[in-house]
Amino acid sequence: MAPSTLGKVTKALLAPALALGATVGLAAAPAQAAVWNSCDQWGNTTLGGYTLYNNIWGSGAGSQCVWANSGTNWGVWADHPNTGGIKSYPNSKKVINKPITSIGSLTSSYNVSVPSSGAYNTSYDIWDTDYDYEIMLWVNKTGPVGPLGSAQGTVTLGGHTWSVHKGSNGHNEVFSFIRTSNSSSGTVNILPILKWIKDTKGWMGNETIGDVQFGYEITSSAGGLNFTTNNLTVSSS
Repeated sequence: MAPSTLGKVTKALLAPALALGATVGLAAAPAQAAVWNSCDQWGNTTLGGYTLYNNIWGSGAGSQCVWANSGTNWGVWADHPNTGGIKSYPNSKKVINKPITSIGSLTSSYNVSVPSSGAYNTSYDIWDTDYDYEIMLWVNKTGPVGPLGSAQGTVTLGGHTWSVHKGSNGHNEVFSFIRTSNSSSGTVNILPILKWIKDTKGWMGNETIGDVQFGYEITSSAGGLNFTTNNLTVSSS
């Protein structure tokens, strides 16, 4: 597939304008009325300390709508064509804004329901405040998708075993941790991963961690597929 990430901040500047259906997909939301929904390309809102983004950024995208009952219970209906290249990264974001050495704890729990077809990954996307470094944690993946960069071996950190890749997309360094088996629920202790990158590998310094995003990096979902975040929590001290 195409390089994994161009940086979710710069993507809004790089992506072409898309003609997106304004009504398609809302029927895919839960039976109960969602607190918020949007089919806008850059639709976003803040609920309970989490910011939700529809975030359709890639070229050749189709239609996509996001709904939310809260910042921790939300989902996406997406109908993107069966072509290469990432089309979107709908996500929920929690802001940390602390240097790594000032973080006492940083954990997250997730529970998702995802399709068995299409091409996508379910992932955390963690950024420093300068957007020089991007740390991706893939907890599951389906279809012909893969991380950016070269393989760096396997490591067990934060309660999971990961295949690690390191590369650059021309805008920022990208460190990708791909869970060695798919998971639809679990808890990730993120802080040891950040310390491993900083202290064990020396790939970055004492960066200030800004955004912790969790969502679905979708390459294709032809015919319309549902991605549901049943529960997500990000906790830090």
